[in-house]
Amino acid sequence: MKPIMFVHGFWVTPRSWENWIAYYEAKGHQVIAPGYPGFEVEVEALNADPSPIVALTVPQIIAKYEEAARSLPEPPVIIGHSAGGAFTQILLDHGFGAAGVALNSAPTEGVRVVPLSQLKSTFPVLKSPANRHKAIPLSFEEWKYAFTNTFTEDESRALYERYHIPASGGILWGGVLANFQPGHQDTWVDYHNDNRAPLLFVSGSEDHIMPPAIQESNAKHYKSNTVTERRVYEGYAHLLPAQKGWEQIADDVLDWALRHAR
Repeated sequence: MKPIMFVHGFWVTPRSWENWIAYYEAKGHQVIAPGYPGFEVEVEALNADPSPIVALTVPQIIAKYEEAARSLPEPPVIIGHSAGGAFTQILLDHGFGAAGVALNSAPTEGVRVVPLSQLKSTFPVLKSPANRHKAIPLSFEEWKYAFTNTFTEDESRALYERYHIPASGGILWGGVLANFQPGHQDTWVDYHNDNRAPLLFVSGSEDHIMPPAIQESNAKHYKSNTVTERRVYEGYAHLLPAQKGWEQIADDVLDWALRHAR
């Protein structure tokens, strides 16, 4: 069986994959879910001391996941969520992975679609350039709008308390500026790379922070001869991996990945 490697996004840690890890392990897969550099501690510790978040860079994150992929007995299925979806695309472009799945993915360099709901979701970070040197948390109301807008109040609150941590203002600002600076930036991929493993974009129709229009544009940028497909799941918010019915999506994407794996 193919091993599986999860890549988490911002404002959460590998804990956000806890349900999927257990689900795939029960099917017999070797599963790993590395954290970003400095994320070897729990949610509570990162909330108490966010200095590891402030120090993060995209190259450091990618290097950490490349090292993790090399540790596996064969190329894994790579599944990333949100910023982890962008990192999944970068890992595939670098030659890692047998197949990739990007759930509610953040865009790679060159994708200029910026829906209003995304602007509202990321405003807590982007409202001030000074946040480039800080770790920025979300209030519960900001979390509910950006991550769990289709969840009940109780569900949203419980997930906020279990998963939420601050995010790197520097990386988020870097993503915004990437399309306006000369040369390749941290989230650049070669959209013409014919050697890249197959890639599936998955969108939740109700996602506010990374709406389906972003993944649609991102997928259209790929001009390679490798498989690049996209699916939309109706009624799902950004925190799709924790929303009721996630098991069906987990089955669907794993089936797709194993059928298309190199």
